[in-house]
Amino acid sequence: MASNHIKKLQNVSVKRALISVSDKTGILEFASGLHKHRIEIISTGGTARLLRESGIPVTDVSDITGFPECLDGRVKTLHPKIHGGLLARPGNREHAETLKEMEIKPIQLVVVNLYPFEEAIATRPDDTEHAIENIDIGGPAMVRASAKNLENVCIVTHPDQYVKILGEIDRNNGSISAAIRASFAVRAFLLTASYDLAISTYMSDEIEKAFEDARDLALEPEISQSLYLKAPLFKKLRYGENPHQPGAVYGDPGSYIDSFHGKELSYNNYLDMDAALQLGADFSDSTQALCGIFKHSLPCGAALADSPLEAWEKAFSTDTISPFGGIILFNRPVDIETAESVDKIFSEIILAPDYSADALELLSRKSNRRLIRIRKWPDGSVPQIRSTVGGYLWQHSDTGFRRESHKVVTQVKPDRKQQATLEFAWIVAKHVKSNAIVYAKDLQTAGVGTGQPNRVDSSRIAAQKAEQFGHNLRGSVVASDAFFPFADGVEEAARAGATAVIQPGGSIRDDEVIKKADELGIAMIFTGVRHFRH
Repeated sequence: MASNHIKKLQNVSVKRALISVSDKTGILEFASGLHKHRIEIISTGGTARLLRESGIPVTDVSDITGFPECLDGRVKTLHPKIHGGLLARPGNREHAETLKEMEIKPIQLVVVNLYPFEEAIATRPDDTEHAIENIDIGGPAMVRASAKNLENVCIVTHPDQYVKILGEIDRNNGSISAAIRASFAVRAFLLTASYDLAISTYMSDEIEKAFEDARDLALEPEISQSLYLKAPLFKKLRYGENPHQPGAVYGDPGSYIDSFHGKELSYNNYLDMDAALQLGADFSDSTQALCGIFKHSLPCGAALADSPLEAWEKAFSTDTISPFGGIILFNRPVDIETAESVDKIFSEIILAPDYSADALELLSRKSNRRLIRIRKWPDGSVPQIRSTVGGYLWQHSDTGFRRESHKVVTQVKPDRKQQATLEFAWIVAKHVKSNAIVYAKDLQTAGVGTGQPNRVDSSRIAAQKAEQFGHNLRGSVVASDAFFPFADGVEEAARAGATAVIQPGGSIRDDEVIKKADELGIAMIFTGVRHFRH
């Protein structure tokens, strides 16, 4: 069995440090601390000028290499005198002899942060030349070389590490421990991996725009051979799904939501909000007000109406028990009338594009209610990733409502009012866990059946809940997230009072299902698209 080389590493005494930073936050204080320990500082370009102007002795990289910076600064540190000093193992006899022969001095501390590529593309997204000039070459090369040689070199890549390094040097008489070098090396490799991923993502998009045949050249295959995730820590959470599970959220939720009132959002809050926002996104272009009510990431009521208040009242009437402690979503600003009605029950979260001043004053009185402003709707650009045994599942988001694929397959055709409610129910069903059945009437949910092993049970549960909360399903419509495998699903819907059905179709018994619908005088639409949600 091979020995663990890293466990045997010793402290390294710092004699020379190379500093080349784009972000100069805290660099003067840090360099001053190194100088107090009589550590020679080597630097480049603007960093060297800043240090020298501040009275800190510095040696230019060009004085080490014997070559000036050239090609508009593209070439500075790419030289054996630098990389030999970073990669050499002085304890190795051959390396020591080479260093002496080539007059290369080892470098024990490297402080590098990279050109701000992501900032460059964010501020000038359409300027590809500017983006390319902000692709750092020398920086990542030094970072990787130093991290590889963690036996002899400490690599520092962020200003938040400066205090720790100076503390190490103070405590250890000018030395840095192996543990610090190893942990900083890991962070350095994560940085370069993240940096390259940002570049490859941007470049693949730009190249695809520039060349029509880019996809044919496999520059961006639909299914990648490896899965790479780049998501910075957004916030540590108190815990995950349950108190004994550590949790955190990564990425950029803040670009979609502004949580401006109430307690910190929890892991489960994020799950519920995502479910609600996905529904809202599917109605983002609606000319009517939408209200969606969610509990444990499941819709327990949804409605379209002329005003947020009417939408709320219709959605709440679907199930007047489950919304307590739930998530309430609006696609329009919340006014005082709506706020007064919503305030009658306890809700964990209210999400809306905005709130009137008096609505905000009222809703803010409850400190344990979280208020969220919706900054933008999800657009399906973020793929769905879930863990599975031994790995991950990846898929494109389930986006879009393809009305053009809908086909009436029965003798009875839905009228205009039925058509609108069928389309509404179909979108809601997409957000219900499979097997999903949604009864709707007058652009509001009347009964929701979710998560059952068979579709008939889901239909029965939806009908039972409608009856429980006083909804007459006579004249309603029903949406199913997947095809009815047998005619009994249509029979169950007709028994409940439905007069129209929308479903994907695609069963080997479609003919039997259509025949039964015709016998019962029910209109049926096939969408050609399934919406399983597990």
